[in-house]
Amino acid sequence: MTEEILINVTPQETRVAVMQQGVVQELHIERGSQRGLVSNVYVGKVKRVLPGMQSAFIDIGLERSAFLHVADIWENRANGEDAAKPIEKVLFEGQSLLVQVIKDPIGTKGARLSTQLSFAGRLLVYLPQESHIGVSQRIENEEERESLRNKLQQVLPAEHKGGYIIRTMAESASDSELRADVAYLDKLWSNLQQQSLQLAPPALLYKELDISLRVLRDFVNEETSRLLVDSRETHERMMSFATDYSASAVPKLERYVGARPLFDLYGVEEEIERALSRRVDLKSGGYLIIDQTEALTTVDVNTGGFVGGRNFDDTIFKTNLEAAQVIARQLRLRNLGGIIICDFIDMDTVEHRDAVLEEFKKMLAHDRTRISVNGFSALGLVEMTRKRTRESLAHVLCEPCPTCQGRGEVKTAQTVCYEILREIVREARQFNAREYRILASQQVIDLYLDEESQSLAMLSDFIGKPISLQVETLYSQEQYDVILM
Repeated sequence: MTEEILINVTPQETRVAVMQQGVVQELHIERGSQRGLVSNVYVGKVKRVLPGMQSAFIDIGLERSAFLHVADIWENRANGEDAAKPIEKVLFEGQSLLVQVIKDPIGTKGARLSTQLSFAGRLLVYLPQESHIGVSQRIENEEERESLRNKLQQVLPAEHKGGYIIRTMAESASDSELRADVAYLDKLWSNLQQQSLQLAPPALLYKELDISLRVLRDFVNEETSRLLVDSRETHERMMSFATDYSASAVPKLERYVGARPLFDLYGVEEEIERALSRRVDLKSGGYLIIDQTEALTTVDVNTGGFVGGRNFDDTIFKTNLEAAQVIARQLRLRNLGGIIICDFIDMDTVEHRDAVLEEFKKMLAHDRTRISVNGFSALGLVEMTRKRTRESLAHVLCEPCPTCQGRGEVKTAQTVCYEILREIVREARQFNAREYRILASQQVIDLYLDEESQSLAMLSDFIGKPISLQVETLYSQEQYDVILM
């Protein structure tokens, strides 16, 4: 099934929507202020070695020094526990070394580092200091694991150095795709080696790709018909990256220049709104109720207004079949992870239950994330797990409501702030107003006066009209109006 990838870029955030037959299947949002450091590589400088803690503090150019434990030093990992050296025998103050962030700074703690470097490609993870070929633990079949090892060894150049971990995405990859990934990772490592000789510590050597470039690395495949990008600068960056590392994606890259916002044109904005709702309506008249909790996510299927055409059993069966298809899509769209319990409507016949379970597994097979599904339990529930890869959509766009003390959710002031900016762009393209006035809650106005003041000024310059602010004390955090003066 062919797919389109839409990329909406603003100075504050980048949003990616994966579409199939005009329907949103996946949403990814990355905000510049919330990008992590994990996988970044630095040329660091040892500030202090602490033999008592078998640790060292490394200056990598951040506010706080990063932390390196003796167990995360590659030399000790390679030699094993018996030959491991104490940290004072390996590092000394003032020493320069290459380090990679394996854990972001949290609270008062600095980032955690490792000297064992790894670089992710689409199909492979490259380990320049290793020599072996490993296979992802998620590929459990031993014959398949050995087959993948042999397949990779056959495409590696004879003089090649370094090790690899074969990712699950490589299970169905062709030889040409593996060669392309090897070439990309080799070129990346070669460039980094040259740059590391020219940089004085502390310095950032490698930054994990932003989401627009990760789309080219991780999402684009043979089924991708085109990528639409609404930013000239991002389109140029993606074109340059694709030319060097993913030539097959070059003819698929297009810049969107239409007057109507890209996500409006394809109905993605409405889909985001629906993805934040507990209730999901089915075409048949039934509906789902999705509740996300700390421990697990529950999905309840209801017939609603669907009365069917033959009998009650037929009504239940058709509702459950449609629900199985919609649940699989909603898991991807909302990025729900962890333990998931699906409460389908009780079915009396084993044939109906088997058919619903088969349809559910078939639709889940399209997911990029690893999923494990159990059959119907004694209580008629389908239990499953979906690997957590990032925060769910609701956790990215919303925060616990202070009014209901966490029982419900509202959009963050920052999310509302960006919605208003997009609304002004829409209005400016349709109407030639003298001035635009934002009526919003105190929290949103405060954000415009402080953190987002530059964003507001940039937008005012862009549309060539002044933008004024007015606090409405009775407005909730999500309420706002844009008045054309």
